[in-house]
Amino acid sequence: MTEQTMVMDVRVRARRDEAVGICSFELEALDGQALPAFSAGAHIDVHVPAGLVRQYSLCGDPQDASHWRIGVLRDATSRGGSAGMHEGVQVGSVLQVSRPRNLFGLAEAPHSVLVAGGIGVTPILAMARALHRQGASFELHYCARCPERMAFRDEIAGAGFAQQARFYFSEGSGDAPAFDAAAVAANAPAGAHLYVCGPAGFMDHVLGAARSAGWTESRLHREHFAAAAAPDGAGEQPFVIRLARSGAQLQVPAGTTALQVLLDHGIDVNFSCESGVCGSCITPVLDGVPEHRDSCLMDAEHAENKLFTPCCSRAKTPALVLDL
Repeated sequence: MTEQTMVMDVRVRARRDEAVGICSFELEALDGQALPAFSAGAHIDVHVPAGLVRQYSLCGDPQDASHWRIGVLRDATSRGGSAGMHEGVQVGSVLQVSRPRNLFGLAEAPHSVLVAGGIGVTPILAMARALHRQGASFELHYCARCPERMAFRDEIAGAGFAQQARFYFSEGSGDAPAFDAAAVAANAPAGAHLYVCGPAGFMDHVLGAARSAGWTESRLHREHFAAAAAPDGAGEQPFVIRLARSGAQLQVPAGTTALQVLLDHGIDVNFSCESGVCGSCITPVLDGVPEHRDSCLMDAEHAENKLFTPCCSRAKTPALVLDL
């Protein structure tokens, strides 16, 4: 199934300024019917007016099928994605979007630690709603530069889980305490799972604190929608992909992605972002070692070398055998 077969049209029914530089958009079906269900942590691909496809987490209530809600930060270095949403999308606009996908779902755990940095609150907010509805044990830590840049702050403060939420500011904080990732990790109950979303450096800091406190990788979960940089010294050497089901061998030249080679040979591969952030094209590896360049697989999955993102990743070995 290709990306083009997965899209659907939705209408913007509401747009709100949630904080400095952050807008939320509520999306509804054109016919007013219920939208496909989603679980907390899910995201959708949005075809923005600039002709690009961007991924945005669903931050609404997973139990409310009347609409989806996304939050979009206006990025000062935008290449057209967030700028297209902020400048070109108004109430009544019709957008093409994908059905929800979830690479950041909640796991069964005695306690969940939710940590958000800036716009990373979007999937975390849906998680908090889901856990609160389940009566599950959890805590929410939300960090931002200042109150004016903290989207959904009043909504969280007025929610049924407000007592489980803590706000932190790096400037203009008033009486708010500083966020202490090491203390949060050290004080969590045994067996807790941690979920973090936000800028890459912020997530690295939080995950590093958890690892230092002895957390295992299986209890650490993160999500971000920025493509990973190629490894230091990584080249663009050609390699071969072998398709286990048909026995075909396809050459992947330097400068061409494995995804493009597969599509050129008529191989039906699901794809969307083409930059390793959405997870649509994840393919099982039966033999060989990938050179991972994606941002959607967990570190443990990278280490196992059993999955491959043909849209951006390459091979460390001369060939990869794929389950295609």
